[in-house]
Amino acid sequence: MGINLGVPSLFSPEPRRDNHQGSGFGTLQLMGSAMRMRVARESRRKARAGIAVLAVALFSLAVFAPGSADFAHAATKKSGHSSSTGKVYRWVDNEGVVHFGDQIPPEYAPLDRQVLNQQGIAVRTEQGTVTEEERAAERQATAEKDATLAAAHRDEVLLNTYLSVEEIEVLRDRRIGLIEDEITVTTNYLQSLRENLAQLQAEASKFKPYSTDPDAEPIDEKLAKELSDTVDSIALYEKTLADTRMRQDQVVMAFEADISRFRELKSPTR
Repeated sequence: MGINLGVPSLFSPEPRRDNHQGSGFGTLQLMGSAMRMRVARESRRKARAGIAVLAVALFSLAVFAPGSADFAHAATKKSGHSSSTGKVYRWVDNEGVVHFGDQIPPEYAPLDRQVLNQQGIAVRTEQGTVTEEERAAERQATAEKDATLAAAHRDEVLLNTYLSVEEIEVLRDRRIGLIEDEITVTTNYLQSLRENLAQLQAEASKFKPYSTDPDAEPIDEKLAKELSDTVDSIALYEKTLADTRMRQDQVVMAFEADISRFRELKSPTR
């Protein structure tokens, strides 16, 4: 019968590790793996940032390499307060050569130019001087553009308003009829004014200054004013009548143009 003295034997089986010690070792392994992944991601991010910076630098070199000495000279002049404008310009001549300067020579004044900051980066663009011929050409181009837009709008209105030439003719006749009524009313009123004027003139002929009688009395103030007002009214309505007839002619011409254009737009060969 053996005696157990409480001392483990060299030949006894190795004690089993508890579960808590095993899980701690696995956790350390996972943490190490995660850290390596973060380091790898950070390395890739820094690499991409470096590539972007390199690309910007190469782009800057490509833009400012031609004439870079001119830019440096212009910037130096600006820092030395020798510039009259306080700006550094960049412009390209008709042969594609890039120039820098704190002033624009007269021969390059018509060219557009860029205004650069201290780092040589364009901050805005200024338009070159415009000659009178260029202004005239620009005005003509604007007028032609406006005329084209107006014509297109007119065509759209014609097509959206009328279905046939007959509809345009009906509206034309109605408008002309209204204007003819105005002409009739104005003509009749003018006739009445003229008749009234004749009566006033007959009455005024008895008084000075219209009478040849040396003993005639001066014309009454009220009669004189009525005579003057009637003359002014006749002149006003004669002008109104002339303007109305002119407007009638313009309406007729406008409708004739609309009918002609409508037929063109509806033409099957268009």
